[in-house]
Amino acid sequence: MGRTAELVLGVIGGVFGILAAIFVINVGGLSETLGYSHYEFFYNRGGAGLLLGCIGIIGAAIVNRNNRIAGGLMLLSAVGGLLALGLFWSLSFILLLVAGLLAFKDG
Repeated sequence: MGRTAELVLGVIGGVFGILAAIFVINVGGLSETLGYSHYEFFYNRGGAGLLLGCIGIIGAAIVNRNNRIAGGLMLLSAVGGLLALGLFWSLSFILLLVAGLLAFKDG
């Protein structure tokens, strides 16, 4: 039996996470343009979000080969992204959390 739900939820969660990270990076660019002195904060958080979104997609991609590692990667991506991007990551958090927990289910 395949793990289609985990794959789909993980990929969608990772893609939405990457989009949220790109939005935060753009906010950093706007802040830099307007003269806000701490714009690096947005760049750092956005870069972390990009990395964690990619980790979530990688976890979804390997869910059929090794579901435990895939579930761990998706859970790491969900929690790390929530810490990095906060509310911008909320949709990705829910999708990656559900996918990661489903990946640990035997079957």
